[in-house]
Amino acid sequence: MNLMENVKMALASIWANKMRSFLTMLGIIIGISSVIAVVSLGQGGQHTITGEFEKIGANTVLISVDNSKAERSDYITLEDVEQLKEKIPYIRYATPVFQVRGTASTRMKSKTAIIFGGTSDLYQIDNVELAYGRFFNDAEYDEGKPVAVIYSSAAKSLFKMEDVVGMTLDIGSEFAQKSFNIIGVVKSQVDMFSDLTDEENLPAIIYMPATTLNYLFGQYDITTQVYIVADSKENIESAGNLTVKMLENRHGNRGREIYTAEPLMKQLDEINNVLGIFTTFVAAVAAISLLVGGVGVMNIMLVSVTERTREIGIRKAIGARTGHILFQFLTESVIISCIGGILGLIFGIAGAYGLGSIAGISPHISPGTVIIAILFSSAVGIFFGIYPARKAARLNPIEALRYE
Repeated sequence: MNLMENVKMALASIWANKMRSFLTMLGIIIGISSVIAVVSLGQGGQHTITGEFEKIGANTVLISVDNSKAERSDYITLEDVEQLKEKIPYIRYATPVFQVRGTASTRMKSKTAIIFGGTSDLYQIDNVELAYGRFFNDAEYDEGKPVAVIYSSAAKSLFKMEDVVGMTLDIGSEFAQKSFNIIGVVKSQVDMFSDLTDEENLPAIIYMPATTLNYLFGQYDITTQVYIVADSKENIESAGNLTVKMLENRHGNRGREIYTAEPLMKQLDEINNVLGIFTTFVAAVAAISLLVGGVGVMNIMLVSVTERTREIGIRKAIGARTGHILFQFLTESVIISCIGGILGLIFGIAGAYGLGSIAGISPHISPGTVIIAILFSSAVGIFFGIYPARKAARLNPIEALRYE
């Protein structure tokens, strides 16, 4: 008996028991769809994070101070940052990123604010997108001007409108505030989730010059972290090493290993490794249902062997070999698993896009994942179909013919 005849007989048997066959496939469908959804969303999340890091800058290097070894005199000053950008040719942008919690108030309303301070390069390094106005410039940074750039969500909450360029906002602590001129509005990241978030309860995000932040709150003229952006990927290592050497020379602490330079892409590799391990673990848990589906395939094939014992006896009596019987039932179990695998693949892709739209993640479905899913479902059919097929093939034809 050739392959096509086996396939036709298998399909006829499946079609004759449609409901039973579907219930048998259900475990395979659930297992494959779960694995596909988890893996594609996990890979999509990794691609999203990679894209965000690349937006921030693949050439960005974080310069850090080792607090366990450093004294106050070793901390990086605002003057250090200016000199780094001026003296090191490989550095395109450089800024500390200060963060302080404060209050933002209008005449009608007040709310908690998270205030970020830096040089004018903060605009490039933080990769913000302006909706209105502009970011503060070098002159405003040097003079410590009371200018601010706020998120659009904060503008809508405080002013009931987005374009608030030219308006004033009182910023500071609960006890002392200063009037700031709003010169720019940044597109808020939460705008895309506006239906899921309550802007009234979100803190106001505000950018201002680090010099102004220091005048307003004090103690923000030194830092333990500075971000620099190299002019090319080839110069990342050189920019980091030269920065460390220059800081050591300025602070006279060479040999104490106070400063470290770490490319942000290295952090991305670590994050991707963690996400990869987590995705693999969840996918492995989801794949357990495939074992349940495989047991279902074995069970239904054993039932089929019992139901068709007399048919097996007749076929053996007219010359069918043991290998023919084995291959027939194995073909049927593989077809059941493959159909379940294909349906699981379809439902898994649909589920991944459905969940991805809710979570704001674009699923990444690679051809390799699809091929592995189909091959795995076929392997389940072969593995769990071998025992029933061998049982059918080993039936004694005389006893099979007597079976009622």
